[in-house]
Amino acid sequence: MGSEVSSRTFTREDRQRYRSKVQRCLDALATMLAEDTFSFPRRQMGLEIELNLVDDVMRPAMANAEVLEKINDPSYTLELGQQNIELNVPPRALDGDEVIGLEEELRTSLNAADTKANDAGANLVMIGVLPTLRDQHFDKKWLSQSPRYSLLNDQIFAARGEEMVLNMEGSPMPGHGPEKLLSYAESILPEAACTSVQLHLQVEPQDFAAHWNAAQCLAGVQVAIAANSAFLLGKALWHETRIPLFLQSTDTRPDELKNQGVRPRVWFGERWITSIFDLFEENARYFSALLPETDEEDPVGVLSGGGTPNLTELRLHNGTIWRWNRPVYDVVDGVPHLRIENRVLPAGPTVIDTLANAAFFYGAQRALASQERPLWTQMSFQAAEENLYTGARHGMAAQLYWPGIGWIPADELVLRKLLPMAHDGLRDCGVSDEVRERYLGVIEQRCLARRTGSSWQRATVALLERRGADRESALAGMLMRYMELMHAGEPVHSWPVG
Repeated sequence: MGSEVSSRTFTREDRQRYRSKVQRCLDALATMLAEDTFSFPRRQMGLEIELNLVDDVMRPAMANAEVLEKINDPSYTLELGQQNIELNVPPRALDGDEVIGLEEELRTSLNAADTKANDAGANLVMIGVLPTLRDQHFDKKWLSQSPRYSLLNDQIFAARGEEMVLNMEGSPMPGHGPEKLLSYAESILPEAACTSVQLHLQVEPQDFAAHWNAAQCLAGVQVAIAANSAFLLGKALWHETRIPLFLQSTDTRPDELKNQGVRPRVWFGERWITSIFDLFEENARYFSALLPETDEEDPVGVLSGGGTPNLTELRLHNGTIWRWNRPVYDVVDGVPHLRIENRVLPAGPTVIDTLANAAFFYGAQRALASQERPLWTQMSFQAAEENLYTGARHGMAAQLYWPGIGWIPADELVLRKLLPMAHDGLRDCGVSDEVRERYLGVIEQRCLARRTGSSWQRATVALLERRGADRESALAGMLMRYMELMHAGEPVHSWPVG
C-alpha cells in the first residue's frame, strides 16, 4: 500500500517544502534519464497478491494483525482493511522455466499461510471483491493499525469535504434486470474491498514508453478475460467491480471539481507517452499532495556527488496516485531501476489462473512493444480507456475496439489475435515452450469456455437463488464452494456450477 509516514498533521510550510522537493526530484530524474544511469541486468518480473480473510461462516475476519503474527513471514504484510493482507513475491527472471517454479512456491506459501491463519480463526481467499462485505465493514474502526492508513483516510476526506458515494449499475444477471448500488461511506475502507494482483516488469528507460503504452492498450482485454469481482454489498454489479469501486472509494473530488475536469486519483491517464518522465511530471502538475512529508536528501546534490538519490518525495507522491499502469522508480543495493506496475487484475481465482494472467500480460505486452508500427499510433487513447470500462462492466461478453478489426468480443480478440502474439512475446523473452503452453493454454481454454471467476460467481449465485436461497445465503454458499475449488487448484474455466 506504500511507504509509512510519521507526521500526523501538515502545515502550509510542509506543503510548500514538499512541492519544492518533488520538483527537485523531477530535476534529478531528468538528469538520470539523460545520462542513462539505470540498471538492467536481465528482464525481471515481480508479483503482489492481495488476500481476504474470512471466518468459517464466510464473513470478513477482521484479524490481519493476529494472522500476520501467526504467519511470521516478512513476505506477508498489512493492507488497508483489517480483513486484508498482502503477499509480496521477490522479483525473479522472466525467462526459462522460472514461472513453473514460482507456481509451486506460491502454492506452498499460500497453503502454509492459510494453515497459520486458521489458528487465528481465519481463512485466506483470493478474490477480487469479497462478496460477503457489508456496510458495517466500512466503519473507520476497521482500518489496519498503521499511521499511514489513518492519515491517508483523513487527508482524502479533508480534500473531498464530504462523505464518499458508491454509485454504480450492474451488468444484468441471467433473467434479471440490472441491479443498482447507491451507498455512502465515511472512510476509505471501500478501497479495501478491491483486492488485486499487481504485476511488475523491470524495463530499460528507453523502452519504458513503448511498454507502458502497450500495457494501456491491453488493460481492457485483461479485465474482460480475468474478471473476478462480481458482487459488492449484496448487489450483482460489474464483472470487474473493482474498477469503478477503486475510482469512487479514493475520489477526492466533490461533484463541482469533477464538472471542472479535475483528474481522479485513480487514473487511466489521458495520452500516450514518450518517456517515463511524462508520467511523473503529470503527477506533480495535476495532483496535490496527500502526504506531504519530506526528508533531508537533496536529490540533485546526491546525484552531482556520484550517488543514487532515493527521490523520496516523488515516490511518496506517486504512491498516492493510483494509475492502472503505474510508473515505479526504485533503488536496490544502491542501484536505480524502473518498473511498470500493472494494477488492473483481480486476485484469484487460483494460483494457476493468476500466473496465466501474468504470462498473457507479459507476452502480449512484449509483442506489442516490439511492433514496427506501434498499435497506439493506430488507436486513440480514449478508445483504450473505453475498452477498460467496457471490459470491466461486461467481462468476457465485452465488445472491445481493436485497430484493423473494429469491434470484437473479448474472447474472440484473444483467440484470434492476442494469444498468438503472447506466444511470440514470451518466446522473444526467452520463456520456455513448457511455460508458454501451460499458462497460455489456460487463457485459451478460458476463452473457449467463456468462463471467468466472475461469470462462475454469477452463475452459482443464480443457481442457489433458484433453489430458494436469499441473496445473502447464496453469496455465502457461493463463497464456500469458491474456496473449495480455489484450494483444489484447477483453473476456473474447469469449475462446475452446482
